[in-house]
Amino acid sequence: MKIGVIGTGNMGRILTEAFIDGGTVLPEDLMITNRTLAKALPLQEVYSGLNVGVDAKAVAEHSDLIFICVKPHDVYHVISSIQNQLTHDKCVVSITSPISIKQLESIVPCSAARAIPSITNRALAGVSLLSYGDRCNEKWKVNLKALFASISAPVEIEENITRVASDIVSCGPAFYSYLTQRFITAAVNETEIDQETATKLAGEMLIGLGELLRKGYYTLPTLQEKVCVKGGITGEGIKVLESELGDVFEQVFKATHAKFADDLDLMKKQYTF
Repeated sequence: MKIGVIGTGNMGRILTEAFIDGGTVLPEDLMITNRTLAKALPLQEVYSGLNVGVDAKAVAEHSDLIFICVKPHDVYHVISSIQNQLTHDKCVVSITSPISIKQLESIVPCSAARAIPSITNRALAGVSLLSYGDRCNEKWKVNLKALFASISAPVEIEENITRVASDIVSCGPAFYSYLTQRFITAAVNETEIDQETATKLAGEMLIGLGELLRKGYYTLPTLQEKVCVKGGITGEGIKVLESELGDVFEQVFKATHAKFADDLDLMKKQYTF
């Protein structure tokens, strides 16, 4: 199977690196391109044998499975430019949430799917979100699930939870990175610990927390119970969090969904759905 990646920005690059490092895709079976071609060439220096196409048409011609990794408002134009290369047996995959799988399927003559990755996939970890078009060949469903299983835990989702699932899986690492950075900064400001030590401790704590959850030793509630001993120091900290956080996370989801609604309105101008 030949795989193509059109767009080597943050997520296009991460997918390229993860697919190869995951061991299921050989560099020579992968072709990438970017509107500014110079941004794709550095990957070829890292992975010997990786192909760089001169444009999107070259990638689509060469590939059986084609990932469109560009901004939402550019997806329609990219797909329009490669229509002649999209034979019935191929599959086009969008990685952006504002474009529904029905909208994508309405403009391609082949199988269509959506795969929303996470930056955690670069470490061959985390979750990827999969959705398939009504005409998507069963072969491609199997192939996509296997491909993403090599770099993540793939989860098939319905259209109605696309945004919130993306908030948790794809935006979540940025949200929690921000919270952790604030946690570190507060420690440095309020105590004698230095930035480097606080950052190392916080990073290793997060890795350990992830392992506890991954291995199933605790759930989030039972973990809190184990650490938060009645009358102890952790409990005092939890009281502050309960008091100060309020509905901050509810507001986060309201904000992301409001922006998503704006994006959906823009996409309706390009698609028939």
